[in-house]
Amino acid sequence: MNNQQIMIYGAYGYTGELIARQAVAQGLKPILSGRSAAKLQPLANELDLPAIAVSLDDEDALARTLRDVAVVIHCAGPFSATAEPMMRACIASGTHYQDITGEMQVYQTAHDLDAEAKAANVVLCPGTGFDVIPTDCLAAALHKQMTSATHLTLGFDSDSGLSPGTAKTSIESLGVGGAVRRNGKIEIIPHGELTREINFGRGEKFAVSIPWGDVATAYYSTEIPNIEVYIPMSPRRAKKMQRLNKFRWLLRMNWVQNWLKGKAEQKVKGPSENQRSEQQTWVWGEVRNDRRGERRVGRVVTSNGYDVTVHGSLAVMQHLRKYDGPGGYYTPSKLCGPELVEQLPGSGKIKIGID
Repeated sequence: MNNQQIMIYGAYGYTGELIARQAVAQGLKPILSGRSAAKLQPLANELDLPAIAVSLDDEDALARTLRDVAVVIHCAGPFSATAEPMMRACIASGTHYQDITGEMQVYQTAHDLDAEAKAANVVLCPGTGFDVIPTDCLAAALHKQMTSATHLTLGFDSDSGLSPGTAKTSIESLGVGGAVRRNGKIEIIPHGELTREINFGRGEKFAVSIPWGDVATAYYSTEIPNIEVYIPMSPRRAKKMQRLNKFRWLLRMNWVQNWLKGKAEQKVKGPSENQRSEQQTWVWGEVRNDRRGERRVGRVVTSNGYDVTVHGSLAVMQHLRKYDGPGGYYTPSKLCGPELVEQLPGSGKIKIGID
């Protein structure tokens, strides 16, 4: 692509605005976009950036808008509803696509569109934020150390709070359940069914499995057939999660989902810059081959999840602006290499050992 113009779609959301501000700090002049001109214009005026309001419902208009854009960073959730229209518009316009989702459904959609993206020479790389750069890069590094691994377990211990968008994504999973990968297939399991003790990097903690995006992406990155993802949680809270299983049928209903998301919109606010600067994330991973009695453990410390998302999405964008390889679906580690996480501000080196 000769044109180097970038677009941030959903720029007036909490994380979209952080990305826009950091892009300007790096000397970039992205186009700000989203559904609402009224919400876009104040930020565009403040940052002295061009703004284009366009709906995701009109694929032709969206594709025309993207025609002269090299890369779009898609930040407008819920991605279960917004990602596919944007991906298809990017394929039609010849624009590389990335987003900041953690939703497994989106990764599977991008994987399903791989052939179309290859034919259009367009890269689809969802998950270029905290979901899933650190865990995906660690998974790839662990697999490089043990290519015979049959089991991959990942997890992270974070002090970061939730943004409204992340809270809404979590609400969507309440009515579904947890998720793991078994023998290459994703399986839905009850909330809180799997627990174990894990030292993420600051001592042993009780941890519970969650339906994190790596259940999809780490398989595409490593082809390891059995994958689980964990976060630390008190046993008391885990029991509360388990009790939710009786009400999954209710939590799936649209009116309940909408009510809970409305509450999240009102009450959940993203952390301040000072709060983010004091937060870190400890990322942990384990690969095993039980038949051979082999095991390796990896860890990496990163900055808080929002700063990882901001700097990670911009790092992938810069990679795509210079990219001249084939199109198709990529995970972050497949596109940029496992060392991507180590290059982000506030990140350390990936360390792998037997414990």
